[in-house]
Amino acid sequence: MEEFLSQYNLLGISIGLATFLIIGLFHPIVIKAHYHYGTACWWWFLIAGLVCVIASLCVGDLFWSTVLGVTGFSSFWTVKEVFDQEKRVAKGWFPANPKRNRKKCLADE
Repeated sequence: MEEFLSQYNLLGISIGLATFLIIGLFHPIVIKAHYHYGTACWWWFLIAGLVCVIASLCVGDLFWSTVLGVTGFSSFWTVKEVFDQEKRVAKGWFPANPKRNRKKCLADE
């Protein structure tokens, strides 16, 4: 795939598009994961990030290695965002899940 993209000078724009889509996908994932599981799901993103980064090191194709790297580091960033989402919910910017027991955010005490 890298040969085709490089031949037609599409590698950079393809990586840029993939990065844009990955980052855009992680925004609703943070909201949904926090709504259903709270901050307890942070370690899922840590493990997913580690798996993607390790896979990025093992893949020989530049395009897929880059996509895996971007996905991995987006997962690492999501760990932070899950805890930030807790604060946004406490401020009333996002709805809290009434079926889930929420602990009061430490920042609000």
